[in-house]
Amino acid sequence: MPKVRYAHKNIILLILALAQFMVVLDTSVVNVALPSIFRGLHFHSDSSLQWVVTAYTLAFGGFLLLGGRAADLYGRKKIFLGGVVLFSVSSLICGLAQNSSMIEITRGVEGLAAAFMSPAALSIVLTTFKEGKERNKAISVWGAVAAGGAATGVLLGGILTQYLGWRWNFFVNIPVGLFVILATVFYVPESTADLDHSELDLPGAVLVTVGLMLMVYGLTKAPTYGWTSIKSLEFLGSSVVLIALFIANEARVKHPLMPLSIFKIRNIAAANLMQLPITASLFSMFFFITLYIQNVLGYSPVRSGFSFLPVTIMVGIVAIIMSGFISKVGYKIPLIIAPPFLMFALWFLVHVRVGGTYFHDVFPGLAVMAIGLGMVFIAITIAATNGVPHKESGLASGLLNTSQQIGGSLGLAILSGVASSATAKYLVTHSQTLHNAAEAQVVGFHHAFWVGVGFAFLAWIIAIFFIHQKKGEKIETASAA
Repeated sequence: MPKVRYAHKNIILLILALAQFMVVLDTSVVNVALPSIFRGLHFHSDSSLQWVVTAYTLAFGGFLLLGGRAADLYGRKKIFLGGVVLFSVSSLICGLAQNSSMIEITRGVEGLAAAFMSPAALSIVLTTFKEGKERNKAISVWGAVAAGGAATGVLLGGILTQYLGWRWNFFVNIPVGLFVILATVFYVPESTADLDHSELDLPGAVLVTVGLMLMVYGLTKAPTYGWTSIKSLEFLGSSVVLIALFIANEARVKHPLMPLSIFKIRNIAAANLMQLPITASLFSMFFFITLYIQNVLGYSPVRSGFSFLPVTIMVGIVAIIMSGFISKVGYKIPLIIAPPFLMFALWFLVHVRVGGTYFHDVFPGLAVMAIGLGMVFIAITIAATNGVPHKESGLASGLLNTSQQIGGSLGLAILSGVASSATAKYLVTHSQTLHNAAEAQVVGFHHAFWVGVGFAFLAWIIAIFFIHQKKGEKIETASAA
């Protein structure tokens, strides 16, 4: 292994943020290419196409706790590097896919790699920067990358899809991955948790991984099978049983995968709980708006991508402002302010029309959404990691990312089902014309966005009543560095 050179903290943050950008980008960059992938690999239906997105989030969400704990036990740099290598290789195979099954499987492998990359990277950030003003600034950069990466992915996806083909949405990860690997080898120091053991709780890892994957799979298939069907209840019931056994196992074993004592740290549970409905509304918003812009407004992939550019710019501006704001007032106020922005944005998008225009029907909603995004992702990351000891940083990172991926999968499953059901009902009562087909799809979007408003409202309630910040904590946080 080459000798690691001394690097400024900001250089380390840049390397890690670039890797996180690649992980987030890979979720959204595919959205704008979905119509092209549908045609290129001969998918049979929109519900099967959904698996190009869901296979990634399924594996990502299922393995995150394992990835975060492995980083604490075996070295954050080692786990991070292994994840980046696997992510780059699987991206290459995704780009070379010849049929729908091949891309769905390799997208799952990408998600597995991301589950080890992301918590290891955030864990290194938490242990590199001192808690307080210094870490808040670093997490502001991290949050801006996470929020902006989703919008940038749609822009980049549009350009790549139109001018180079949909396969380049995956090929682009290879040079970026190689750069991250080399930069990490030379500039990122190794760090491990200060633990008195190196034992991985394998029974716990199996229980939680299978339980979470069954949960995401069950939620994804429930709209197709029916929420009260035997198959749906089997998947979701099995998930609940396995997760209950996981919790019982963690309370019993000597070296648990997820020490339950971590939830004694104020806001760990509340921040992760809030993350679920936030990402449930946001992930699906990008999915449906992309379909609306291309399928209804008739935008090309590259024009569709550019339509999301204002989101990226505004998220960056808000992130810069939030760094200083959170250091002065803490994280609770932004977490209370952000959800109403998301609610208003989704409510506005409820009114999209078949004969609509971008600036009348889409842009105002995206602009308000960007403000909420810039606030919530940064504040919630600080709330979920504030006060976490270094030895548990990988676990805390894994928990937060798990909530994000489970929330995204939950939202996409529920809202896709709601949209499909509303579209089908509309077509039953209307004649089959080209206009009515477009109208039916838009009606489905309306129903989905209304559910998204409900998710954002739930996040707002959690922020008000369950996120706690001691009086005077803002002064301690600001001066800790």
